[in-house]
Amino acid sequence: MKNIEKQNQSIDKPVLFLSGGALLAFVILALINKEMVTDVVNTMFNWSVTYFGSIYQVLMVGTVLIALILGFSKFGKIRLGKLEKPEIGTFKWISIIMCTLLAAGGVFWAAAEPLSHFLTVPPHFSGVEPGTSEAVVPALTTSFVDWGFVSWAILGTLGTIVLMYSHYHRNAPLKPRSLLYPIFGDKIMKNSALGTFVDAFSIVSVAAGTIGPIGFLGLQAGYGLNALFGIPNNLLMQCLIVAVIVLAAGTSAATGIHKGIQILSSYNIILAVVLMIGVLILGPALFIFDSYVQSFGLYVQEFLKLNTFRGDGAWLGIWTIFFFAWFIGYGPMMAMFVSRISRGRTIRELVTAVAVIAPVVTTFWFTVVGGTGIFSEMKNPGSVSDALNSAGPPAAMIAIAEQLPFGTIFGFLFLLATIVFVLTTTDSMSLTISMAITGHGDPAKYLRVVWAILMGLVATVLITLGEDSVGSLQSFIVVTAVPVSLLMLTTFWTAPLVSRELAREQKIDEKQQYTK
Repeated sequence: MKNIEKQNQSIDKPVLFLSGGALLAFVILALINKEMVTDVVNTMFNWSVTYFGSIYQVLMVGTVLIALILGFSKFGKIRLGKLEKPEIGTFKWISIIMCTLLAAGGVFWAAAEPLSHFLTVPPHFSGVEPGTSEAVVPALTTSFVDWGFVSWAILGTLGTIVLMYSHYHRNAPLKPRSLLYPIFGDKIMKNSALGTFVDAFSIVSVAAGTIGPIGFLGLQAGYGLNALFGIPNNLLMQCLIVAVIVLAAGTSAATGIHKGIQILSSYNIILAVVLMIGVLILGPALFIFDSYVQSFGLYVQEFLKLNTFRGDGAWLGIWTIFFFAWFIGYGPMMAMFVSRISRGRTIRELVTAVAVIAPVVTTFWFTVVGGTGIFSEMKNPGSVSDALNSAGPPAAMIAIAEQLPFGTIFGFLFLLATIVFVLTTTDSMSLTISMAITGHGDPAKYLRVVWAILMGLVATVLITLGEDSVGSLQSFIVVTAVPVSLLMLTTFWTAPLVSRELAREQKIDEKQQYTK
């Protein structure tokens, strides 16, 4: 395998120039005419939501259903990556997956989204009075739709199966274009305009989705440090925060998956568990458990109805379709990253970890954080909503923490967890982008560091231009999700196809299944 990988270490210059050039062009245009860029992005955003919103929903729902069928049928026994045993331990493996895929959303949106839906009830639940006890379950259930089973499945199930087959079992390079290898074979590999385009827009999409959280982290951390410790929340402080994050991410990315990324992920999951236990002990534990059971039950019962709701296009564009497109945009690159850390895992292990365990943990985390905010708001109206309405989503997390005993300590720890979530995503995506440019599972250290710095510089420039510019780039991922969605749709056919091939090769058939 090492000899095979060495053949694919050269930098793909067309992909590098196209992807890097697109990001550079966005920044230059934003510097020249920020309003024009914002208007163009908003127009393209609305177009993609209108004409591709339903496709995004079908893709998300179809992915999780097919993944579950493959994972819990005879194909679940297939071992991926040509290793008899996993190269990364289960706890570290799941920790890396959780931290990388959650990013800043793990705390940022866990605090802001449930409360937002509680104050303005989603259209799925028309007739429910906002701000009342009846609005609690609809608020949490809607958050589960955006961050639950389908969102996790698109990031690391069908695409990962196809990429692991193509790379480890058929010696294709570890690039987004290898998602098309089962269809085009070697034709998609070298001197392929389609392959170059697939790689480039996959990189641009994931870079946009990563730069946005980096920029918002600067804004959120600046607000948090000011609210907790009185540190001035100004442009200099926000840029310093981004600089520290990028330097740490670059250092972590340079050490590789088996050191920096593993260590950060493991400790951050431990921190998240400590925070959950702390909130449950000192906060409204009974309310949290009751709300979770009811909300998760409703989410499962109404799964198809909630995930395919098309009744309010404007609302969907702000919430569900935005998040679906965001996760779809991450799809090819996250599939690459999960492929890189999942050698030796079976399809059943992969599907169980990514499409079952991760969303169950995420929805409970959202209930702990967001449910605490809702409980505080019900008990003392305005205690959290005033901060949310006046300072936006970054303020929700701090406002929730301040309602708990030892609020300053909780606020600092939540802020620290957010920082590490973004840090692990940044270093992981720097590694993955470098993999996409070289096709190599362990690209050169300098390339990983360069991409971490590049994304940080873009985030810094956008912060200096204002929060709208950061938001515009993040909204742009909804646009880039259009071609990515078409790419990911191919896995509906190719994932079962390659599973059948691997089942034959590994002698997994119906007779074995029933005789064992």
